[in-house]
Amino acid sequence: MGELPLDINIQEPRWDQSTFLGRALHFFTVTDPRNLLLSGAQLEASRNIVQNYRAGVVTPGLTEDQLWRAKYVYDSAFHPDTGEKVVLIGRMSAQVPMNMTITGCMLTFYRKTPTVVFWQWVNQSFNAVVNYSNRSGDAPITVGQLGTAYVSATTGAVATALGLKSLTKHLPPLVGRFVPFAAVAAANCINIPLMRQRELQVGIPVTDEAGQRLGHSVTAAKQGIFQVVISRICMAIPAMAIPPVIMDTLEKKDFLKRRAWLGAPLQVGLVGFCLVFATPLCCALFPQRSSIHVSRLEPELRAQIHQQNPSMEVVYYNKGL
Repeated sequence: MGELPLDINIQEPRWDQSTFLGRALHFFTVTDPRNLLLSGAQLEASRNIVQNYRAGVVTPGLTEDQLWRAKYVYDSAFHPDTGEKVVLIGRMSAQVPMNMTITGCMLTFYRKTPTVVFWQWVNQSFNAVVNYSNRSGDAPITVGQLGTAYVSATTGAVATALGLKSLTKHLPPLVGRFVPFAAVAAANCINIPLMRQRELQVGIPVTDEAGQRLGHSVTAAKQGIFQVVISRICMAIPAMAIPPVIMDTLEKKDFLKRRAWLGAPLQVGLVGFCLVFATPLCCALFPQRSSIHVSRLEPELRAQIHQQNPSMEVVYYNKGL
């Protein structure tokens, strides 16, 4: 067996990102919860393999499958633009275990106001960490901006949940089970733009096809944030719409009436099953490396790009997750 060639493009995912299937396969790997079990030494080893390969140094005995595995381990723990290690619960591999627990509890404890407030607060705290950890670009965000985004999203989610809860008092119980989803959807529309407000002020990096940075664009940031909001809301639909219907039916059966303690773990399990598929499939709705036509960029950036390369029609950016 010869040495691994240096022409494998690990800057890009292993699968074709121009197709939904290719993006889905990519995100099934990125969101694999087993990556959370990797030690710091394993993460560093993967980073060294990737960085050495990019520098033209092949680790002796390295196979192509091992290289791709190292790339995905590296991508699962380090921010693609800053290179910093992402806090454990902020990684995409934490989405399924964290969301199944939080969402399951939101759907289970939706009847009393204190538990509604508590679990909406927990959810928005988690979302704030995820949104910051998976932001696009490398622009810094101040503590004040982080605080504003966190408080605004939490307030919006709690207000929506409590407002809808009061409106559904006289409606069938099943309707009340969908209040947490409405609150989560509303909070996503608040939390994500606010948590990434720095991008809306200074823009995110846009590059040519080869990855060379051309400048920063607010227009690209708006498009990327909009796509992330849509993905997050779609991601919540199966986990917050299917289990309530199933649980509403099961709770009327004698089996669950006699074993009420099974309600919460059963709901969490149903949510987890939905999220295993919904998380990667909804992340795959839009390409991670999105594109935008030069004609849609800000006039100054458009002029700068045309001056450097008059024939360039499309630029690329990391939309974030």
